[in-house]
Amino acid sequence: MYGFYGRILFVDLTRRSFSVEAPDKEVLRGALGGKGLASHLLLSLNPPQVDPLSPENHLIFATGPVCGSLIWGSSRYGVFTKSPQTGFYSESYAGGRTPEAVDAAGYDAVVIKGKSKAPTVLVIDPQGVAFHKAGDMWGMDTYESEDEAIKRFAKKTGNRKFRAGAVVIGPAGERQVCFSVIENDYWRSAGRTGAGGVMGSKRLKAIVFQGDCRRELADRNAVQMFAKHLVAESKGHPRVAVFKSKGTPVMVKTINEAGGFPTRYWSKGTYEKWQQISADALHERCDVRPRACLKCFMACGRMTKVRSGRHAGLRLEGPEYETIYAFGGLCEIDSIEEIIYLNDICDRLGMDTITGGNLCGLTIEAARRGKIDYAIDYGQVDAIAGLLKKIAFREGIGDLLARGIRAASEEWGLEDVAVHVKGLEPAGYDPRVLKGVGLGYATSDRGACHLRAGFYKPELSGMIDPATIEGKAAMFVDFEDRFTLFDTLILCRFFRDFYPWDILCKIVHGVTGIEADKTTLKAISANISNMVRRFNIQEGLRREDDRLPGRLYKEALKSGHRISEAELDSMLTDYYRLRGWDEEGR
Repeated sequence: MYGFYGRILFVDLTRRSFSVEAPDKEVLRGALGGKGLASHLLLSLNPPQVDPLSPENHLIFATGPVCGSLIWGSSRYGVFTKSPQTGFYSESYAGGRTPEAVDAAGYDAVVIKGKSKAPTVLVIDPQGVAFHKAGDMWGMDTYESEDEAIKRFAKKTGNRKFRAGAVVIGPAGERQVCFSVIENDYWRSAGRTGAGGVMGSKRLKAIVFQGDCRRELADRNAVQMFAKHLVAESKGHPRVAVFKSKGTPVMVKTINEAGGFPTRYWSKGTYEKWQQISADALHERCDVRPRACLKCFMACGRMTKVRSGRHAGLRLEGPEYETIYAFGGLCEIDSIEEIIYLNDICDRLGMDTITGGNLCGLTIEAARRGKIDYAIDYGQVDAIAGLLKKIAFREGIGDLLARGIRAASEEWGLEDVAVHVKGLEPAGYDPRVLKGVGLGYATSDRGACHLRAGFYKPELSGMIDPATIEGKAAMFVDFEDRFTLFDTLILCRFFRDFYPWDILCKIVHGVTGIEADKTTLKAISANISNMVRRFNIQEGLRREDDRLPGRLYKEALKSGHRISEAELDSMLTDYYRLRGWDEEGR
């Protein structure tokens, strides 16, 4: 089939063996690669109720059929497993340059199981897998690990089509911190819900992907012309201009003005010092230039260097809006330079910044309420930095927090204060203001995720009233179906304005040759959603798991914004009906 390699690589770390198998063509046609294929494999291969950190849990890397092509926003890979943070389905995606190396190895998916006896680096290329001992790399941070993996194991060639790149874990992943991530290109992270911990449980320090394979497209000329046309069309587009000039930190102003910027660990919807951590503050106080993934003209990344102060010279790509919200809002840190510092700690150690900031905020509340004897408070950067390091190395209080928010809140008697869904903390959009986002948090397969439907966009842009309940689920399902297809092709979310359903139909046809209209593609997306739902039900999911934390129902914001349990339940019932599920969500 066009758009696919027709090869799946299976790796057994315990036996240090591998095999290559051809997927069923009908599976490929129905799943379209990426999330669809990985979900099919995870549901087929994972033993029900398996411990996420056991050798039997599978870790799956996949690229979509558009990766390596000229389609804009296509330089992305996905990683899929059972989450050690939530106990449910785990998916995460990363961009940069490395995804094209993952794809150039020549597989539609790489499926890893088992556990190495000693720290290991895999080298994956079109011929298969090489296993290398890496005991002296165990303990390295993510930056060092990536440099060393490429230096030692990447093949050197003059072939300009040859790609090589590495995905790695840091000390947090080695210690199986439940929200540890997988890193590539230094600052690109995959692993909300803890894929890095799964990689660490397998004693797998890094994977080097390399090769010069390219997918055969159904109509390469049509794809090329489409890409050329899109670049011309995008010139002057306001969304491109905003991303290129300000990046995602521009959302700090937008969400504060909307009253939905989570602050002081979810007790407020605005931060009075938001201007000190805004996009303008970042660009005025630091040296910043736009940075793009391969095959991208938006350049939303911020290549940042701190200009002065105690972190002068610190350099990274970021911080993104979500990191600013997690530390600047929830922990009330009023310096963009200090947020960059905490961002760097998380990246080096290999931890998700959203969960990291939320756990620090919960710890501050525990200390303030006398639940723990620990010196930490809002705005105390060094105490927060120290706590992040304790979590990564599982020292003292950090060992409990490394197990996640459910374990910590139960231990401290703060279940009614902790904010999470299925064990995953929300992103920086308060559902008391954006009620459709609340439906997204409640129903997302991986926990309180804002990206599965991206519903903050229609609510903030005026496409639908954020306070509306009736009929909201219908628009939500359409957005979710389209974004499921994005994750199956594996496209960047920020191209959502350029890739409506009719354009996605053209992309699928040009890449795979499959004649598909909106109805056909929505059916594929719905089937993938059903597969993932079956996986989660197999792992114990019930309707009561599709809910917001009780605190958000009980506490209104000072602005008066609130969401009731009845409102969420009404949207949830509509959502189940539209999905064709029963009243229990089956």
